[in-house]
Amino acid sequence: MLIRKKKGLSQADLGKIIGASGDVIGRYERGDIKPSIEVVEKIAESFEISIDYLVGKTTIILDKQAIERLENITSLPNDKQDYIFNLIDMCLRDFKNKQAYAI
Repeated sequence: MLIRKKKGLSQADLGKIIGASGDVIGRYERGDIKPSIEVVEKIAESFEISIDYLVGKTTIILDKQAIERLENITSLPNDKQDYIFNLIDMCLRDFKNKQAYAI
């Protein structure tokens, strides 16, 4: 399903948000025309998703807060990044184990 529909927006609604007509949005969705990178950026920003998700390169939706957190982590020295990612890995492993035993 199109993310536009998941968000409850019509083609005209999305067009208003990004400064295009609903007809143009329909042509993008059908593949009749290709949007410029600027339009792709506007669409991704309006849905608060990554361009990779929008164009089908990933199935993971990262919200702005998750992206900001990752950017903050990657700005740290490598040893601090490793420490944080190890903590995340431990938490995920523990969570998965609890789920497995809860069944």
